[in-house]
Amino acid sequence: MNSQNTPVHIRLWHHDFWRMAIANLLLTMSVYMLIPILPLWLADSVELDNEQIGIVMGVFGLGLFLFGALTSYLVQHFRRNQVCVWSILGMLVCLAFLYYMEKYNKTCTYSMMLVQRVAFGAFFGLAQMVLASTLIIDTSESFQRTEANHSASWFSRFAMSLGPLAALMIYPLYGISAVLLASGGCAVISVILILLVHFPFRAPEDNVSHFSCDRFFLTQGFILFINLFLITLATGLILSLALSIQFYSMMMVGFLMAILSQRFVFREAELKSEVVTGLVLMGVALLLMITRSQAIVGFIAPMFIGLGLGIIGSRFLLFLIKLSRHCQRGTSQSTYTLGWESGIAFGIGIGYVLCNRDHMSTLECSLGLIIASLLLYQYTHQWFLKHKNR
Repeated sequence: MNSQNTPVHIRLWHHDFWRMAIANLLLTMSVYMLIPILPLWLADSVELDNEQIGIVMGVFGLGLFLFGALTSYLVQHFRRNQVCVWSILGMLVCLAFLYYMEKYNKTCTYSMMLVQRVAFGAFFGLAQMVLASTLIIDTSESFQRTEANHSASWFSRFAMSLGPLAALMIYPLYGISAVLLASGGCAVISVILILLVHFPFRAPEDNVSHFSCDRFFLTQGFILFINLFLITLATGLILSLALSIQFYSMMMVGFLMAILSQRFVFREAELKSEVVTGLVLMGVALLLMITRSQAIVGFIAPMFIGLGLGIIGSRFLLFLIKLSRHCQRGTSQSTYTLGWESGIAFGIGIGYVLCNRDHMSTLECSLGLIIASLLLYQYTHQWFLKHKNR
């Protein structure tokens, strides 16, 4: 395998891999379906202001880290697939709480929503870390694992557009109750797919600590984590705006273009060019949204965002994998997941707080973060070349 570029085509792996990849897609969709819809319910039914909505949406990012230090201990002492399944069931309980409150017109308070979102983020974070860092790796041969990680990450990346797209189509017709049922249905199907795959129990290693960074956070990848976090923070700010079906549709087109560009455009390109190109595309998209009002901008800008984000996400994942040492592949995968998901969550939260002023402030703040990310990447790339282990 080329030391700089990894093939992006998807091979015909064993069907167990595909089950895990689709489970990853559905699990992530169940979370992203709530992004455009939950704030509407919080404003109308719970009667929260924008600042409170922002905090409720943002604390999901804090929850992602809650069980992280326990991940290694849990997968060592229990069947790894069962840990993932029970985590998803915890997510379903959180969704059931919202459904009950909405269906029976119960009074839901600001404090209750804070607890619900932290718990939802904690269960999702644990499920995603086990699924991405352990289960998907276990369904692939050792020589295919980098490509498997790369391909599986695209499933969760597409959920970023598919989830909100589905929610925005369901909500006007059937309301938030149907969105919650659809979100829960995605989680249930992911549980079924995980249970269809047999994972033999492995005896735990001796002296496994209850709390550790193993399978949780790659400390030597902190700089990469910060750079990725800033980029997804900027993306979260964009997603906090009142976005349409058209936006997410064109964003998905951008993701498809990113796959093709990695296969044909960047295959022999300089390693640094992918992230720089992606950040420039996102910056151009934001400049168009800030300075132009023509209808065509509604098509071009989200396509550029999807294209740029897709290129950047794939490259940062491979950077973290190449930075990891022996037996740290799963840890690098979890670090990538945390950087991606927490950045999106905090960005959405901050975006709703900024909406108390105007949408332009949100876009300008996002553009500033993209510029800062581009400047930081000039250092990050050189640092990575000196410290990579693969």
